Formats: sequence, structure tokens, C-alpha cells
Amino acid sequence: MTRRAVPLGIGHYLPDRIVPNSHFEALVDTSDEWIRSRSGIERRHFAADGQLTSDLATRAARAALENAGISASDLDGIIVATSTPDLTFPSVGTMVQAELGMTRGFAFDVQAVCAGFIYALCTANAMIVSGQANRMLIIGAETFSRIMDWTDRSTCVLFGDGAGALILEAQDGMGTAQDRGILSTDLNSDGRYRELLYVDGGVSSTGTAGKLRMQGNPLFRQAVEKLSETAETALQRADLTSGDVDWIVPHQANIRIIQGTAKKLDVSMERVIQTVQDHGNTSAASIPLAMSVGVADGRIKRGDLILSEAIGGGLAWGAVALRW
Repeated sequence: MTRRAVPLGIGHYLPDRIVPNSHFEALVDTSDEWIRSRSGIERRHFAADGQLTSDLATRAARAALENAGISASDLDGIIVATSTPDLTFPSVGTMVQAELGMTRGFAFDVQAVCAGFIYALCTANAMIVSGQANRMLIIGAETFSRIMDWTDRSTCVLFGDGAGALILEAQDGMGTAQDRGILSTDLNSDGRYRELLYVDGGVSSTGTAGKLRMQGNPLFRQAVEKLSETAETALQRADLTSGDVDWIVPHQANIRIIQGTAKKLDVSMERVIQTVQDHGNTSAASIPLAMSVGVADGRIKRGDLILSEAIGGGLAWGAVALRW
């Protein structure tokens, strides 16, 4: 028998405020057509004044717990993937833990920007497979609207706020690719590319939160290449091919990146869960948001093979193959 980290429940939360592309026409030289044609984004959600990343994360966590039919006391740990925490410390994870009334176990954050949820999934999987935990709550939550430069049309139109949460539980499998749960993972990073996507502030540098900066064209080229490579590696490690995949649930950064990666993997866009048009780029929240939407609308079903991949600042990137 093989110990697997198996999906038990999923949920998400989006702030009430919906921001259409037309909102930015008064801020920068742009248009709805310009934004759609370059990113595929039509709208995104922004957190309300005073609404924090931990608030979004907690709402998504409660939705996942309800979907799983368990309570917070049944969890062993919480991992939150975020680059926009409420405070420098303590972690968003401990804030969610307190809000859920969970007084046992542990909670912490991981930071790998848009690849954060993949990194958190890999960490949770390792803890479950090794026996350190039996049930884990993994959350991706961001309020990227708080670090936008509203004079930079190349970045401010791309990002949104939101949160998604997935609960994984230890279950026994047969050790084959037909098992439910996480079948394989692949993580990578290369700090030489940090100038392609970064925030120009920080505790030990400027003492401020800073604003997001991006070099779009070179980042695009790196993204398609690295995402397809990590996806193929994850599949190979599970003795699978792209033809076995039921759904790709990618990081929702840009429709052209999503299309380019699917083409390299020889997977039809009909088998790709797309939410970028409605959510924008929600960084670490984008994969669990898309996954939750896919489950809620009935596309993702028990037994489906899911391939998720993401790339973010660092550069950091990775992929996970899991059977729902």
C-alpha cells in the first residue's frame, strides 16, 4: 500500500467588488479591447477597504471545510500561499487558524508568488506521505490590488484579489497512477531571473511594501517554456502522458501563456479550466480558485486526472499531477 494525499474538499471566495476593464480607462491609456486582446481578462475582483488577505483566506477555508464535511478541529495543519500577507508577521496561516477556532496543530505561510499554491501543495503532500500529518488545509490567498502601480498600464490591469482552499487527507493507494490523490510533483527556481517579476520594496530594503514591476515579453517566453517542461516532468514521474490528462488547471496569468503551454503539451483548450477572464491574475490563489470553479460546475469529477502548473517571481515554477 502507498500513502497518498487525497482531495477531500475544496472551496473559494471572491470579494464582492467586480472591476471591469473599463474601470482602467480613466486611470491609464488603455481600453477593454487592449486588455482582452493581450491577456484574455475581462474583469477581476478587488478586496474592499479594510478587507485583508486573511479575511479572504478564512472565507475560502470555511467553504472547503463545508465541502469536505469536517470541522477545523479535524485538521492537523494549515499552509497559506501568499505574497500579500496582512502583516510582516505573524503568518496569515496563524490568523486563519485563530479565526477557524483551531487550537491544535500548526499553521504557516509559504511565498513563491504565483507558484505559491504549487509549492504549498508539494509541502503538504510531503508532510502527509511522511506521516507528519493526516489532514491538511492548503490555501492560496492574495490582495494584489494593494501592491499595484496605478500609473503602469502593463501591470495594473492584470491582477485581482481572491482565495481558494483545498483539503488533503491521507488515504491508502495501490501505488499506481490510478490511485486518487497527488501522484507526482516537480519544483524549480532560478534566481537569475528575479528582475523579470518583482516588487520594489521590502522590510530590509525600503521599509515599504513597494509596487509590482514586470518585464512582460521576456517573462512570457520563460513562462511557456518552463511551464511545459515542468508539466511534462510531473507526468513522467507518475508514468503518465498528456493524453491521460482529463483537465489542466493552470495558473491563470494570461490567456496567451495558457494557450501556449497547452499547445506544447498537445492538449486541447477544451480540456483546460479557464477563469482568467473573470478573475484576472490572482497569483497564488489562481489555481485553487480555478479548481474550485471546475468542481462546482461539474467539470472536474472524482477520478479525473488533473495537471496543474504555475510560474511566478523568483523565478519559481512547478507542477503537480493529482487524481481527483
